[in-house]
Amino acid sequence: MSDFLELQSPAKLNLFLHIIGRRSDGYHLLQSVFQLIDWYDTIQLQSIPENTIRRVNPLPNIPPAQDLVVRAAQLLKDTYQVKHGVEITLDKRIPMGAGLGGGSSNAATVLIGLNHLWKLKLDLTTLSKLGLQLGADVPFFLFGQNAFVEGIGEQLQAIHLESERFLVIFPGQSIATAGIFQDPQLTRNHAAITIDGLFASPVGYSSSQFGNDCESVAMRICPEVKQALAWIAANVPGSAPRMSGSGSSVFTVLHQDQKAADLENRLQNLPSGWVGRIVEGLNKNPAYNLISLE
Repeated sequence: MSDFLELQSPAKLNLFLHIIGRRSDGYHLLQSVFQLIDWYDTIQLQSIPENTIRRVNPLPNIPPAQDLVVRAAQLLKDTYQVKHGVEITLDKRIPMGAGLGGGSSNAATVLIGLNHLWKLKLDLTTLSKLGLQLGADVPFFLFGQNAFVEGIGEQLQAIHLESERFLVIFPGQSIATAGIFQDPQLTRNHAAITIDGLFASPVGYSSSQFGNDCESVAMRICPEVKQALAWIAANVPGSAPRMSGSGSSVFTVLHQDQKAADLENRLQNLPSGWVGRIVEGLNKNPAYNLISLE
């Protein structure tokens, strides 16, 4: 077995996000559809003789105790008393604090890769319980396919989504998830829906009855969110832009008659610091194309 792995770590979109309640421990109960997209970070895992976790090119201003790839590796190592070491390299392309799940995806990818590299043979259920200790979105990326999501993010039901292109814009400003969910003006009593209810509408999740309950709070905290939504509305006629997760990225579905080349040209004129991409929806986490849970 090789002692080196290189894995792609994908982002996700919340096609909608409803907050339907709050647990006694403060965690919010949500309903959402998570869509994998082909916006990737790349993670390299290299076995080393030292019995330690070595982080190459760490993220600026992120101490190891807060670095999710280090935390994921350390959690797996400590829980199963692994005597091997690993060197972790992360090529970061997904913006942080953008509502695209990049950090959670990175943590899940490390768990998937080290489970294989260290020959632990842990099943998905076991890995997901570990992943939930790192973040509510980590189990989704371990699940590895598009899902209707409930609970605090750990209740997952696989769903089929038609292949779509999306325009995604990160408006250059990160938003702290905690700040959104602690805001007193956040909607916390959205009526619950069912999967059947979601797909009963001819336009599905694009219907106006589905939205993002975090969006109004995010626009107040971060005006750039409102500006990005307005940019999409002005440049993609007939679109229904909305925010992903707790922000700050926004997106819309691109219909077949919308020419990507023309839109790519317009993206060149985004405000300084903004990032815009046309992405494709994925059906599967690409990490599972290389390795599988034994």
